[in-house]
Amino acid sequence: MPDPQLARTRLVAQGLVTRPYKKPTQAVEALGAMQGQDLPGVIASAALRTDAGNVNDVLEELRTGQLVRGYPMRGTVFLMAATDMLWMSELCGIPALRASTNRRHHLGLDDDKVNRARERVMEVLSDAPNGLSRAELLAHWESGGQPTTGGVGYHLLAYLIGEGTLCHGPWNGVDQNIALAGAWLPPKTGLKDRFNGDRIAATAELLRRYLMGHGPATIRDFAWWTKLPLRDIRAALLEIADSFESDDAPEASYWRPGLREEVDELGNRAAQPMLLPGFDEFILGYPDRTFAMTKAQEQLLVPGNNGVFRRSIVVGGTVRGFWRRAGTSGKRTLRMEPFGTVPKAADARLRKLFAAFPVVSP
Repeated sequence: MPDPQLARTRLVAQGLVTRPYKKPTQAVEALGAMQGQDLPGVIASAALRTDAGNVNDVLEELRTGQLVRGYPMRGTVFLMAATDMLWMSELCGIPALRASTNRRHHLGLDDDKVNRARERVMEVLSDAPNGLSRAELLAHWESGGQPTTGGVGYHLLAYLIGEGTLCHGPWNGVDQNIALAGAWLPPKTGLKDRFNGDRIAATAELLRRYLMGHGPATIRDFAWWTKLPLRDIRAALLEIADSFESDDAPEASYWRPGLREEVDELGNRAAQPMLLPGFDEFILGYPDRTFAMTKAQEQLLVPGNNGVFRRSIVVGGTVRGFWRRAGTSGKRTLRMEPFGTVPKAADARLRKLFAAFPVVSP
């Protein structure tokens, strides 16, 4: 069954109640990373944690290279601070890269073809400091004799981003260009430079951010989120455990000091209605989502288990239904699919939130 108190505590920890961050980069850094398959959604997620809530602030940080997207863990795209992409990818990305390599023969690829694709894209992007669109890159591969249909182009891009050759870089007004990581990312931000190659120290830093931004959470939650080995996580926890509060549960949860007191002081503010994007970390940051909804409701969250998460209506800390934007550009309206009846006060609040929601396009 849902746990409204835990849910409200996590909402506060994630910055969705008080919006404590001045800049989107600060919000993203605080959580470690934000899952970012849905680019408009993750842009909204970052904006919703800032005091201004302005989508243009996120777009500007994408345009100027403060924020990027990559594949740091689980073979999944995340939004990250540019200073974090390389070391996080080097720390967490090896299993996903290995699995990707093992699947490559199903796509008619081998190491030689991947190497040639890498050489081709590095040559092309050397003359494009702001990168090229995904379509332009795929066209260059095609013209060089490397087919990209049937998932081949996606595999090549994901692999080359995951290994640190490329990144989803500057905002081009519609999407992110693909850029050379070595040219677009800040220098000396790899695992060796940031942590002297110490994987436990790097794990401790990422664990610290996860617990600060997602807590109360367990180390098994973090292990699921990163796919890092538990032995490394337990060693890392020894370095930072004194910085957190914890409970006496058989599997302990950890959270930032003073969090529960802050939730108590916020009172009803922590229970106010919210509209969240489909892939927000409040929903996707934990392996068990039943703290915020029932199992039956979770199945409705991802219809057909197709990997596409619907946008959530949150009231009282828990998910109370889904929402979408209906209509045409300039005439958008809120369409809600609640679990039951939405109280009039909550309905009015949700409609105000919809009018102010940080959307990338009309």
